[in-house]
Amino acid sequence: MMMLKRSIAAATAAGLFALAGISGANAAEPTSPVVKKVALTPEQKAAFTAARAAFNSAQIARQNALATAHATIATAMAVRNAAVAAATTPEARKAARDAFKAAAVAARANIPTKPVRPVRP
Repeated sequence: MMMLKRSIAAATAAGLFALAGISGANAAEPTSPVVKKVALTPEQKAAFTAARAAFNSAQIARQNALATAHATIATAMAVRNAAVAAATTPEARKAARDAFKAAAVAARANIPTKPVRPVRP
């Protein structure tokens, strides 16, 4: 039984390699030529440096906005939980939940989109 499992596994592996086109002959083929990096002109270098600095500042601003939103949502959740616990009617509980949802949406609205990483020219 063990021999049968091994032969099935070997046949499956061989079939997968055949489907993927992997063989010993492919390993001997040369890789594609490497493109050499060309030195940037001073204008390109200055533009890329400025774009990288703008990206870093946008990334830091987004992280700060996320931290602020998390703190705001945590505070709103604590207020909601206290209001729901103290509520005596279902309408009051619903109002507390709706207020929390509105606060969470407002906090998330202040989060900027992810900045796009600059590409080297």
